[in-house]
Amino acid sequence: MRYLLLPLTRRYVTYASALVATILLLPLSFSDPLYWFPFGLASMLAALGTHDLLQTRHSLLRNYPIVGHIRFILEGIRPEVRQYFAESDTDGQPFSRSERTLAYERAKVALDKFPFGTELDVNAASFEWLNHSIAPKPVVAGPFHTTVGGPSCLQPYSISVLNISAMSFGALGAKAILALNLGARQGGFAHDTGEGGFCRYHRQHGGDIIWQIGSGYFGCRNPDGSFSPGRFAEQANEPQVKMVEIKLSQGAKPGHGGVLPAAKVSPEIAAARGVPIGRDCVSPAWHSEVSTPRGLLEFIERLRRLALGKPVGFKLCIGHPGEFLGICKAMLETSIYPDFIVVDGAEGGTGAGPLEFLDHVGMPLREGLMFVHNALVGLNIRDHIRLGASGKIITAFDMVRVMALGADWCNSARGFMFALGCIQSLRCHSDRCPTGVATQDPIRQRGLVVSEKASRVASFHRATVLALAEVLAAAGLDHPADLRPHHISKRTALGRVETFEQIYHFLKPGELLSGTEDLRFKDTWPKAQSDSFSA
Repeated sequence: MRYLLLPLTRRYVTYASALVATILLLPLSFSDPLYWFPFGLASMLAALGTHDLLQTRHSLLRNYPIVGHIRFILEGIRPEVRQYFAESDTDGQPFSRSERTLAYERAKVALDKFPFGTELDVNAASFEWLNHSIAPKPVVAGPFHTTVGGPSCLQPYSISVLNISAMSFGALGAKAILALNLGARQGGFAHDTGEGGFCRYHRQHGGDIIWQIGSGYFGCRNPDGSFSPGRFAEQANEPQVKMVEIKLSQGAKPGHGGVLPAAKVSPEIAAARGVPIGRDCVSPAWHSEVSTPRGLLEFIERLRRLALGKPVGFKLCIGHPGEFLGICKAMLETSIYPDFIVVDGAEGGTGAGPLEFLDHVGMPLREGLMFVHNALVGLNIRDHIRLGASGKIITAFDMVRVMALGADWCNSARGFMFALGCIQSLRCHSDRCPTGVATQDPIRQRGLVVSEKASRVASFHRATVLALAEVLAAAGLDHPADLRPHHISKRTALGRVETFEQIYHFLKPGELLSGTEDLRFKDTWPKAQSDSFSA
């Protein structure tokens, strides 16, 4: 009896009504075409409800046939509802509406000024600001650059203070890569390939390239996945390649490898990566060519020789401090130095990864950058090595902040994605990017017009660097290299206002060699090993 009454309960009444309507409309539909549509609708709902009752994957649909789909529909549009109607201008994540709007306006060469004062709580703990000067300087016209190239470099590169961070062809579509590289050429800055290889879309417009070499050695590998010196030299010596970057780890998922499923390994991606078509493309968690800190430096020296003296460095998100200090100890013992190090923060990352990695693995940019900068200063080798920084860099203040902590230049990934039209739909990993940026679907990519988006990429770079020049002038400075920790102030949790110089401890030149009391280094430095990553 209980089951006989189920069609009369609220959760089954929609399904029961669809069944009854189907039965009643069936004979009418044979005699009058007017009933075809309502009969078709009722029969489809009845079929859907029957499927819901019989399927075993979703208990919600078994208990709420037909109407249970409303939840999945609402869940599917939740990001858009939240973004367009619920969130304020300052509370969106990972980037607020204000930050996204700023990127869009600068890319479109529209008005990038905001009215009526700041929306931020300037009295909140952790609020930060740049200390301006009573005697500001004139704004310096022209782009800012820094020269990358250590003692062993034969072809130093003058790099812009803002560049496109690593995003692979495969993660991004062909049109996005074309637009980024054309924009880089128009704006005079560099485009990092990401670990997916130096493909024909990077080559087409001739923009400056930082070729990233990941653990899969895509573009410079043998059929068995090992490193191929010949293939590397062939591509590294192309004039368009200005620097070579070894990726040890990335902020999105440090210490985690990856697999591009066989279904996504198209002929174009296979050609770019040097892998077989239609087979899983594996990025191991670690490099087969590197097993020790000393081995890493020897690999760097080998690549620099094969690249005829072009700058070679590495990118990493800091994990165990002793491992990086082991690399530093190997530098002192071998006198082999990378030309540059890019520090990626755990808050960075266009790459998809497990939530545990996104939220809780890796050191944030600020702490990682300061650790690397202090280690190099404390060993008297900072002058040999340039430092890049990447991790949620969108505005000129984002740049000022990391450069005051030791960075020589900045890389931005998502900022340039916004310039391409990214709307932060958070579907990068699904191949259903609504703007055609992070997808291989040619229909979706059709929405991205390369010439239009390339000019926006260049405009975003130009406007952001101009904003950097304006805030530097307001602080009485001529160049980002003049920034120091005392130029940034912060309201701490205790309600005090202190500069970065007062909050953070910075090593003096040679302090790590002579002996330091800094707890970040005091116990770790003696245990670091140049012949092992285990401290």
